[in-house]
Parts: sequence; structure tokens; C-alpha cells
Amino acid sequence: MNRNRNRSRPLSPLVPLAVLAVLALSGCDGHGRSSADGPSSAEPAPTTRTPEESTEVPSPNGAAVAPCTLVTKQEAEKLAGTALNPATPVRETCTYTGPVTGPTAQVEIFVGDGAKKYLDIERGLGHTLRPLAGVGDEAYAEDEAVFLRRSDRWVSIRLVRLNDPAENRTPLEELARKVATRI
Repeated sequence: MNRNRNRSRPLSPLVPLAVLAVLALSGCDGHGRSSADGPSSAEPAPTTRTPEESTEVPSPNGAAVAPCTLVTKQEAEKLAGTALNPATPVRETCTYTGPVTGPTAQVEIFVGDGAKKYLDIERGLGHTLRPLAGVGDEAYAEDEAVFLRRSDRWVSIRLVRLNDPAENRTPLEELARKVATRI
């Protein structure tokens, strides 16, 4: 029996969408409860790392960037308009979530291939992307996210709030300008 037969099969083009969906829903435990409600009796308590312990994403020139160092907690809170929980780094991402008592708010930072894939998906869905002049080597904004590239490193910052997206435009663009100087 050849056990390696399935390894050469290409991945479905839906795999990146599934990854983004999982990231977007990471605040839920799959049973409709927020992960902030605490683990169920069968689940171990989640572990969190400080931003300094975040996984660094290497660049071709050898320099590495930890996603949680690109946006400070204070900057994320200013963007979200509310207090946020400490950063939760996972691989090439960093997420600041709002408290379970509300209001609804979340700031997500993606670095590397995931950020570029997120941009490609937004384009594929036909979302309106505005170019941002003078931000990195290339930058775009939409209602709830910004995408920027410096050299060959992509970063995206996504804001989740229950407000008029027009209110978020200037704060997102200002934060993108700051982040472009850090990558």
C-alpha cells in the first residue's frame, strides 16, 4: 500500500479562505460561546504570550518582525475606541480583543503571506480599495482594513467595530503610516 499517494495532491483554492474564517472566528470556541467565557470542562485553559514572545516573521534581508510589536496595545485601543485585552500572538498574526462586557472591538495584525493573501481575497471579492499615497512602497485601504507593503513584506491591519466605517478611515490610515516605518 502506498501511503504517500495523497501527499502530491494540490490544495484546494478554498484553503486560504478557510484559514481566514478560522482566524476571524478565533474568539469563539465552536459552541457559540466566546473564548473569554472560559474553557469548557473538557478544554485546557488557553495560554497567551506577551507581544515580545510573538512569533517573528523573517524578511529576505534577515530582519525579523514580531506582529505584536507593529501595533502597540495603546495604538490598538485608540483605533478601537475602547480598552482591549492584551495581545494574543499566533504565528504571523496578533489580535487585540475587546472585553466580554463590550463594546464589540477587535484589532488584527497580519504579517507576511497571510496579509498579502487577505488583500488578494478582498480584491477577488470586488471590495473597494483606495490607494494610500506615501505609505510604504504600496498601500491600500478599505472600510475596515489597511494593507501595506514595504520592500517585499506585507502587513494588514483589520478593525472590527460596530460603528459607521467612515469613522475608522482616518485612524486606520494614520496607524498604517506609523506601521510602515516599523517594517
